[in-house]
Amino acid sequence: MSEKRTATIIAAHGRHYLAESDGLKLQCVTRGKKTNVAVGDIVHITLTSADQGVIDKIEERKTLLYRSDQYKSKLLAANLTQLFIVVATEPGFTDDLVSRALVAAEAAGIKAHLILNKTDVAAALPRTRERVAPYAALGYPVHEVSATAQPEDTIATLRPLLAGQSSILIGQSGMGKSSLINLLVPEADIATREISAALDTGKHTTTFTRLYTLPDLGPESAIIDSPGFQEFGLYHLSEGMLERAFVEFEPYLGHCKFYNCRHLIEPQCAVLAAVEEGKIAKMRHTLYAQLLHESSQTLY
Repeated sequence: MSEKRTATIIAAHGRHYLAESDGLKLQCVTRGKKTNVAVGDIVHITLTSADQGVIDKIEERKTLLYRSDQYKSKLLAANLTQLFIVVATEPGFTDDLVSRALVAAEAAGIKAHLILNKTDVAAALPRTRERVAPYAALGYPVHEVSATAQPEDTIATLRPLLAGQSSILIGQSGMGKSSLINLLVPEADIATREISAALDTGKHTTTFTRLYTLPDLGPESAIIDSPGFQEFGLYHLSEGMLERAFVEFEPYLGHCKFYNCRHLIEPQCAVLAAVEEGKIAKMRHTLYAQLLHESSQTLY
């Protein structure tokens, strides 16, 4: 009888996965053509050789973060407890991506934080602080760091937040995400090279999502690095999920004249009234309308 193991998926590239089980790294494939496995998944594997196996089953996920466009969805990570969106003083970040990531986190039941990196770029700091203030006002913590100029302070700020959590770092390219990962996981470069070789990607190491365990911060502590991306489609979210994923809508839901109000152009809509009164940022309501439109376009 083939040996069976329970393992955690630590990297994914196409239909090839790398899993870790009690320190042993296993190259895995799925049965058939299904590729519904995500980094962070707990899986049951049947070994086909000393370091290879087939994934038989995915354990039920506590959470799943993914993005989607009109045609397909892309799993980002499973069993996360928190998400860190990395923004920086330079280059500029897009509010659209930040807001979409926050909505995705809310819809998935994952706590979200912002990391404002490169605070040493003094000239751009006041303006960047202004730009992240609306997110802080919604209750999302903002942690200011400078990975290159103040590495010790950065570690002191972020490491306690990672203890006992399964966290993911996301952000656009150029925000300094790699510098942060290298500070928080000193052996990340070596691990990434090993993963790259095991998955035979032959690609630049930042093109796949990977999980690093943080055993010194206690069991269950892990950090996931994801490729930088410029778009965050949320075509999979239904109307009901969307209105609940905008935390600032919550006080007004159920107070509109019509029970099936979509909060777009309806008369006596409590959400639209709050936008008019400045209690809900126009930028956020505009995104809500855009996401509602996208969710009606889904083809898969």
